[in-house]
Amino acid sequence: MKNHRSHYFGAESKPRIEIIPMIDIMMFLLVFFILSTLSMIQSSGLKMNLPQSSTATSVESAKLTLGVNTDGALFVDAQPITEADLIARLKSIQEEKKVDVIIMGDEGTTYQKIVKAMDVVRSAGVTSVALATSGK
Repeated sequence: MKNHRSHYFGAESKPRIEIIPMIDIMMFLLVFFILSTLSMIQSSGLKMNLPQSSTATSVESAKLTLGVNTDGALFVDAQPITEADLIARLKSIQEEKKVDVIIMGDEGTTYQKIVKAMDVVRSAGVTSVALATSGK
């Protein structure tokens, strides 16, 4: 007589764990966490729309990047900074080594605000000042 516990389509087999779907899920999780980590690293700075220049060159040894928004506010490392604090920071860095400053002005920033930021940097004794632009 046939076993009454047999499955409709045939004999019942022992349950087993399929490892291939588990590997697929682990790979998807790994890729998800890697991509989310990379996107967090890229968005850690201050977002600005830089003007374009066809003759732009890269500065090799920039020590400090100064951002100027359309209101004329100054930013260092995406943190707002006052003119007095900026001068003090530049002087303290300059005691140790030569300071190169890159000024990143937002696309709508007036020329007067960029020149004012350059004056603040030069009043700290820094002579190496560059303006940041985006490539074509």
